[in-house]
Amino acid sequence: MRIAYIAYPTSLMLASANAIQTWTTLRELRQQAPNTLIIIPRWLREPSRFKEVGATHLQRPAIGKLSRFKKSTLWYYAERSVFAAMSAAVVASQRWRGEAVDVVYVREVIAAGWWATLWGPLLNIPVIYEAHDLESWNPSRAKESWVQPVLNLLDRLTLGRSAAVASLTDDFRQLLARLGWRKPSDVAVIPDAFDDSLYQPHDRQQARAQLGLDPTAPLIVYAGMTFSYRGIDRLIAAFASLRQAMPNAQLLFIGGRPAEIAQFSQQANHLGLGESVRFLGALPQSATPAYLHAADVLVIPDTVTDVTASPLKLFEYLAVERAVVLPNIPALREILPEQIGYYFERGSIQGLEQALVDALTDPLRPEREQAGRQCVQEHTYRARAGRIKALCQQISQTTSSSALD
Repeated sequence: MRIAYIAYPTSLMLASANAIQTWTTLRELRQQAPNTLIIIPRWLREPSRFKEVGATHLQRPAIGKLSRFKKSTLWYYAERSVFAAMSAAVVASQRWRGEAVDVVYVREVIAAGWWATLWGPLLNIPVIYEAHDLESWNPSRAKESWVQPVLNLLDRLTLGRSAAVASLTDDFRQLLARLGWRKPSDVAVIPDAFDDSLYQPHDRQQARAQLGLDPTAPLIVYAGMTFSYRGIDRLIAAFASLRQAMPNAQLLFIGGRPAEIAQFSQQANHLGLGESVRFLGALPQSATPAYLHAADVLVIPDTVTDVTASPLKLFEYLAVERAVVLPNIPALREILPEQIGYYFERGSIQGLEQALVDALTDPLRPEREQAGRQCVQEHTYRARAGRIKALCQQISQTTSSSALD
């Protein structure tokens, strides 16, 4: 069996969670299915870490750059539509050379839509779509009035006509069943993962000494590529209230874009938090674990999505064996049970503050941290790649059997 894995990562140098998840999954999938055809777009000779996993880079059809002249969602979708056609041409040419693809796995909604409705049937290749949300729910899209009906149709066709759907959560699988778009048996739940070559338990005091951090101050850490739609303003507000009872507590942010850091630094200064809140900015991925090790509590103030919420940071936080404070939504409870995580009502500043206090003062925190580590023990990228390969084999065999009947 040969897989074609098609993706459109938002950063070829792994400066986004999207790119990290895609790259690390492909690194492990290459080990288990070495003949996998990986198709990724690239603008001219843009540097790319995806060369390390043997990706075939197609020239990015930079139609989206036309938005500099006229703002329109159309450019975004047109660019990805052209890329889908280019990827189909590559798969067809490989077949002509005797290197046929048995199943196409797509991690991008526009390409998946074209593959599920046109290129897959035309080339007689089953398509698996890794869905990360409904595109019609994406807060960064659908700016124009004409777009929403198109996105609703895109979601229904892509999810309905793919041979199978890979979902990050069971909550999303159940949503598709309620909508009548897919039977639960057609949807494989393949959660996100952590890189076990980076994220392992480590001594807290050693990490603080290494980083020059206060050895006794209660330390709360947030790590994320971007701060948009993540509830950072509520976290800072909750921390300001918490400081009244714990005046030596510290809050450390890793990641964020310069404009975001400026915005939230201003909020922290306005609340008089001074040096108790620090923004370290973007760090190399290899530097992040030490700060997670140094923390007493790691926090997820909010998630971008709801039924598909599966943030990489949840898996990484739990992998280093630290307490996690997070919003109480079903998709997160699939990974971390309520009796282990420190949950709060989503959107509640008071609830977030109380969960932080509970985690910092809980005498049973070490036991809960160890239990949290066990919750993600089977969610390495090696295991994730194995689940993808198994799903591809299942769909390939089912399609072959149907063709023989």
